[in-house]
Amino acid sequence: MAHKILLTSTSFQDTPGGHHILLASQKYDITTLRGPLSELVMLEVIDQYDGIICGDDEITRAVIKKGADKQLKIISKYGSGLDKIDLEAAREFKIPVTSCPAVNQTTVAEHVFALLLSFVKNIVEENNLIQDQQWKRLIGRDLYGKIFGIIGTGNVGKEVVKRACAFGMHVIALDKYPDSEFAKNNNFKYVDSLEELLRLSDIISLNVNLDKLTRNLIDDKAVDLMKDQVIIVNTARAQLVNQKAILAGIESGKIGGYLTDVLENEPMEKNHPFLNNKKIMITPHIGSRTYENVVKQGSMAVENLINSFKK
Repeated sequence: MAHKILLTSTSFQDTPGGHHILLASQKYDITTLRGPLSELVMLEVIDQYDGIICGDDEITRAVIKKGADKQLKIISKYGSGLDKIDLEAAREFKIPVTSCPAVNQTTVAEHVFALLLSFVKNIVEENNLIQDQQWKRLIGRDLYGKIFGIIGTGNVGKEVVKRACAFGMHVIALDKYPDSEFAKNNNFKYVDSLEELLRLSDIISLNVNLDKLTRNLIDDKAVDLMKDQVIIVNTARAQLVNQKAILAGIESGKIGGYLTDVLENEPMEKNHPFLNNKKIMITPHIGSRTYENVVKQGSMAVENLINSFKK
């Protein structure tokens, strides 16, 4: 009998390519649902499947227990972030959890600069004016010479460093495991504390995983330490920042721009407080959503599934 698989990743579903061919070749019995699914929806369906290729669905302890009590054998995460999965429960109920590390770093790093350049050069606003037949030349800003603070120099952070240096920016970084050899080879320096990075940076890029220590990393106290009109770019996780602190910082003039690819609830609410604010730029979690990257990540997620069933 064919394994029953639940596929919830919309990036996987929406993008044609070899990952679909690989999945189809296994002759699994596949059900597709449009994620991210809430805990309530997951609880309704999880006991029907041997495996799941998931995105950012709420895979809580209750979900894992219900799946393990029936037939669930593998959770294959499309992507690298595992903060939506209760890993402790997965270990307790002996459900393997796999992910796709070291795949999307160049794609996400490109998106950091897509957001940043669009904002500082007024690209979106200028295009909207032109489409409205208004010839209005706004004043932008350079990246060259700016102090760029990068929080987290993992796979994505390192690619952000390379691109920032190529723009002639002065890069400083913070990481709990500094890579001194990488810093030497790329002509940047690590700082000793978050406070130092916040005080010095003109632009800050968040590239760390979400955990108990990094949740609300950017709060009111952090914003108070920053330069006036600092720009913050977040392509990691929405919960790294305190939403109210961001809005207060914009209101006070401390924050000159908050550019984000991630929100606490996705899709976003119609009355989200970030809407209709010229100092905030939002993209709908597309930092890794390119054709090339989806095929790579999707194929890895399927291979993880296949290999797990072979064990």
